[in-house]
Amino acid sequence: MARLQAFADNVWIAEVEHSYMGLHVGARMTVIRLSSGALLLHSPIPLTAELRSDLDALGPVGHIVCPNLFHHVYAGQAAAAYPRALLHGPKKLRKKRRDLSFAGTLGDTPHPDWSGDLQLLTIEGCLLHETLFFHPASRTLIACDLVENFHTVPNWFTRTYLRLGGVLGRTGWHPLLRLAYYNRKRARACVDRMLEWPFERLALSHGEPLSENAREIVRDGLAWL
Repeated sequence: MARLQAFADNVWIAEVEHSYMGLHVGARMTVIRLSSGALLLHSPIPLTAELRSDLDALGPVGHIVCPNLFHHVYAGQAAAAYPRALLHGPKKLRKKRRDLSFAGTLGDTPHPDWSGDLQLLTIEGCLLHETLFFHPASRTLIACDLVENFHTVPNWFTRTYLRLGGVLGRTGWHPLLRLAYYNRKRARACVDRMLEWPFERLALSHGEPLSENAREIVRDGLAWL
């Protein structure tokens, strides 16, 4: 049962089981309380009654974010649950999800409601079209598919896949997934800009979140790029 867990000041996470192409990779939503008091849901997961109760206790949901072209599965449910919230996503996601009404397109310029709370950076040269979020107040980087961090994996197929890719027990990105980076030079320049942010924590979608030394760990995990 998904419930909110405190991760940093004004930042919470909630996770559920999720599989993709037979791989048990899980999914995690990050919730940020903006200085206005409104909540931002980053990469929403299924909203159970318990999870909605947790959210409602924190404040009104003002924004729902699909950070890349793949983390949108439960966005419709979240938008239906919170019809006054603004939905944001990559430009190309508008064509992929014509059933959703997007109020904003993600880019490096924050929405006015976030400008005092979050910094944004879109990774170019990658098919994922992911925009990263940095919460300076808590030194937290919020991402979906920047890296994965699996240490304990009960499912044998997933465990074997990660082990063969050399990423079981370490933060990184499976060699098969690296094919998504069609222009590594452009992507590397974006990663270098990201590494200028002084983040200490990383809330990510797949694997265990990093609560300390995240900047150094991510730097090492993306050394291949």
